This record gives sequence, C-alpha cells and structure tokens, in this order.
Amino acid sequence: MNNAEISERDLNVLWHPCTQMKDHETIPLIPIARGEGVYLHDFDGNRYIDAISSWWVNIFGHCNPYIGQKVKEQLDTLEHVILAGFTHEAVVKLSERLVRLAPDGLTRCFYADNGSSAIEVALKMSYHSHRNNGIERPLFVSLSDSYHGETLGALSVGDVALYKETYEPLLIRSVQTPSPADQSAEAALEAAQAFEQLLMQRGGEISALIVEPLIQGAGGMRMYHPRFLSETKRLCEIYGVHFIADEILVGFGRTGSMFACEQAGITPDFLILSKALTGGYLPLSVVLTTEAVYGSFYCEYDPVRSFLHSHSYTGNALACAAANATLDIFETENIIEKNRVLIALIADELKYFEPMERVKEVRQCGMIAAIELKGFEPSQRIGLKIHRHCLGNGVLVRPLGSVIYVMTPYVITPEEMKQVFRAIKEALEAVSIDI
Repeated sequence: MNNAEISERDLNVLWHPCTQMKDHETIPLIPIARGEGVYLHDFDGNRYIDAISSWWVNIFGHCNPYIGQKVKEQLDTLEHVILAGFTHEAVVKLSERLVRLAPDGLTRCFYADNGSSAIEVALKMSYHSHRNNGIERPLFVSLSDSYHGETLGALSVGDVALYKETYEPLLIRSVQTPSPADQSAEAALEAAQAFEQLLMQRGGEISALIVEPLIQGAGGMRMYHPRFLSETKRLCEIYGVHFIADEILVGFGRTGSMFACEQAGITPDFLILSKALTGGYLPLSVVLTTEAVYGSFYCEYDPVRSFLHSHSYTGNALACAAANATLDIFETENIIEKNRVLIALIADELKYFEPMERVKEVRQCGMIAAIELKGFEPSQRIGLKIHRHCLGNGVLVRPLGSVIYVMTPYVITPEEMKQVFRAIKEALEAVSIDI
C-alpha cells in the first residue's frame, strides 16, 4: 500500500474533524502507517516529528513500549465492565493515585470518556449540587476566547466564534468575563476585578466559573499569570460560586508543574483531566471534586437528588491501565524535573522569532510555545501554508489560525526540538516572501 491508495479509500468513506473536506481535492491526506517515539511514518517512507502530540494527547511518544505492555496485560484479564454496581482494580488504583496527586481537598473521581463529556459532567454536577442545597443558579461564567469542547454544554461555555456561532440557538446560558490581556500580574488583577464586578451584579445566579488554567488552548494559546487563578478562586469562595479548572490541555506537566493550579496554590471545586491522562493511548477523562459536592448528592435513593449521569465506557479498564502506566512513568523517570531542560531550550529557540516583522508576540508557558503572527488576512490561510511547508521538512504542526504553537511529546530530544523550530523558521520565512 502507498499514501495515494489509502487516501483514495479514505475520501470515499470518511468525514474528518475540523476539516473542510473540499480542501482534499488539492491537498493530499497523509496516511500514517506507524508511530515510534516522536515520529509518525507514512506509507511512502516519509517520517514527521509530531510537534503537536496528535492534538495534545501523546506525551510519552507513539507506541511507548511500557504503556503498550501494560495495556496488553490488562487486555488478557479484563477489557471492560459496567461501572454501575461493579468496579475493578485498575480504576480504583487510578483514582487513589489521582486523589494523591491532585490539589488537597479533591477526594472523588467521576469518569467519562473524553474531555467534552467531562466538561458536561462538571457543569451538570455544579448546577445540581447547588440545587440539592436549595439554591437555583442556572448561569455559568467563562473567559473571553475560552474553549472547553464541542458538545452542546461544553460549547455553551466557550467563546470561540468559529465553533460557537452556528449553534447559538441550542446552547445553555453562559456569560463571559474578560481574560487577562497578557502574562503580567497587572493584567491578571485587572481581569479579576472585572470578574468581581460581574459577581456583584449577578453573583446569585452564577453556578460556576470555568477556566483553562494559565493557557487558553484553541482560543489562540493565550497565556496569563497564576495570580488570576488565585484571585478569582478567592472571589468564588466569597460569592458561593464553584470554580471549575479545565486542565484537559494543561494537566500532566504541560505548564511545568503536574497541574497548572499548583502554580496558583489553589484547590478548585472541580478539576477536569483528559488528553494526556492515558499518554495518548485511549479515550478517558475524569472529574475530580470535593467531599462537599459529593455529599450534596449522598442520600437515600431519590431520582431528583441523585446524579444520574453515565457513559457506557466509564472507567474503561484498558484506558485505566494506560493511565496507570502513564503515572508510573511520571513517578519513575522524574519527568517534571527532566522537562526543565527542554523548557529552557524552547525559551532559547523562541528568541529568534521575537524581532521578526511578521511576528506579533511570542509566548511560552512550560512545555508550550506560541508564535502569534500579524499582517495576514484570514483568507490567506497562513496556518495551512505553514503546516504544509513544515510537513515538507518532516515536522507536523497545525497552527490555530495565525498562531503557530509547539506542544511536543516529552520524549523529544534537544536536537529534534531544534529541528521543529528550524522547520517553523523556514516555513515562516518562505511564506512571508511568497505573500
């Protein structure tokens, strides 16, 4: 088989996500035959550094031998079992470990099978918990330019028009408060003050504030100071509003600490994890919450008070095995400390882009780098052009509009990381000349 053959078969039957399929009349698909470490290999013998961790999930490389072995071992004993009235050792072990790792006070784990579904769980759980306590709070608050997923509830609390505008009539009630303008402490405080004004006006209606801690992903890799988290959490406590930390993107070391909330010294009422949770192997998400929230549902059976929410693959044994293996690697290989070398290297590589005429801003938070461009019209599709140019140099990037970002697996070598940035440099220089 070759790339052309697989592509032709694909285009006869598939509809790809976040894709205008008509593009593939002229832009070839890249069929992947196998993965190994940071590399993806196609059917024609080409290989590409996966500089976006396959939509941010793969942190320890493709076909990681340790994670793969643990999934195979689990496969021989139990592949899945209903988690209502039953349990299994892998999900118990994973839950115990997550409770130990998470900020103090998060004691209960509720599982779903993807990030958007976990957002839905947290929203419903927050509203229902207030209701069980005799309070009606139907409104949610999120940040401007935020993104929390694409199911209807998750879409409702996002603020990226590209995803949201079409479905506006179908969405639940939410309002947005300004996100910090930049990564300074001053901008964090200004945004927190704006949130306080909203609370003073409508605090009694608000069930929860939901944020992407430190980095707003699909909204353009906007980054902000931890002070915003500590200030807004303090305000939420004053007004009885839940604080939901959506760490689907930033959890498991992406910001330089295991969880982004650690950098603000806060414990959210809900911590949402997915993506890197299983090392990129299998779909799994989890909502960690407090004993207070859990207790608001704990009663003699009452269908009105009980949290009747479920997913067929809740706590899937294979996914839990992959997640436990991922946590093993964190524990045994001192990943957070090792990543500091790569974080410093990224900072050094980004210096090249700062004086470039077409660069508006360069940002970094831990293992995530962003290069925001200026002077390009949306119709020029600069992100697509950079994507294609980088592929020609053996690097997979997928810019968010005019924002090029780098979010590699942690197993990347310094030389491979330099190759990623060389490809971006060459792509940006070539595209700027062409346009």
